Amino acid sequence: MPLAFRQVDVFSGTATGGNPVAVVHGGDGLTDEQMAAFARWTNLSETTFLLAPTDPAADYRLRIWTPGGELPFAGHPTLGSAHAWLEAGGTPAGQDVVQECGVGLVRLRRLTVPDPRGPREVPQRSEDTSWGEGGGTRLAFAGPPLLRSGEAGPEVVEQVARALRLPVDEILAAEWIDNGPGWIGVRLRDAAAVLELRPDFAAFGELKIGVVGRHTAADRERLGADVEVRAFVPALAVPEDPVTGSLNAGLAEWLAGGELPARYVAAQGTVLGRRGRVYLEKTEDGTVWVAGDTVTTVQGTVSL
Repeated sequence: MPLAFRQVDVFSGTATGGNPVAVVHGGDGLTDEQMAAFARWTNLSETTFLLAPTDPAADYRLRIWTPGGELPFAGHPTLGSAHAWLEAGGTPAGQDVVQECGVGLVRLRRLTVPDPRGPREVPQRSEDTSWGEGGGTRLAFAGPPLLRSGEAGPEVVEQVARALRLPVDEILAAEWIDNGPGWIGVRLRDAAAVLELRPDFAAFGELKIGVVGRHTAADRERLGADVEVRAFVPALAVPEDPVTGSLNAGLAEWLAGGELPARYVAAQGTVLGRRGRVYLEKTEDGTVWVAGDTVTTVQGTVSL
């Protein structure tokens, strides 16, 4: 039986500028084997399946697969799948969209992006996390609590240095920022150091490494981004992920309001020819909101 299908570009308002996610609607009748096989076939960093919720507080349930297996949570699939669900006529029961997934319930909000031709004042209400380029609609999710946090030990840092082909002393800090996928966050001296990385994927083992560095003032103005981020996940058959919501949520949990402002913009995907932009805010209650533009690029049906 054919199932509705969308491929959504996430963290870009222009098709092909961000990170695509394949979204299958009405996947309740599919087996794990069918889902895994389709995820391998699409060969995208993530493929998702929308299902009826099992939790009465949720609007829908989501299962998230990489070519290498299932994830309990991931950021760009969360935004892209919510986009697909809303576009297909989904109506949330409350003000927020509530997604059920492996880490529990995740809240999402639809944001109005200021028209670039008008005033560009920073919104004052914490629940209004809209800012950045363009007009139209943007989605944001509340980052789930970290499952593992804290400073990485010396042995892990040494492995990270080998994997990134860096001297250990070039790693300014390394912390566990695991909100489901298993991320370890690494802070480098600046964005140029992040962009220059040429990792040794054979040295990663099971590590999933996210790297961040600040842009210069001139580049922040030119690029509309405060930091550069890269994500490496060879253990899940994704050597480098173009733009990564879960990683950016973890980095903001770690750095926002300290090494980084409470509200900032991350650029990701530059080395891969993408122009991903992730809009992050850590509110006074400690919630990290991760926002990005979404656009459908492929729509039709799939037979599985």
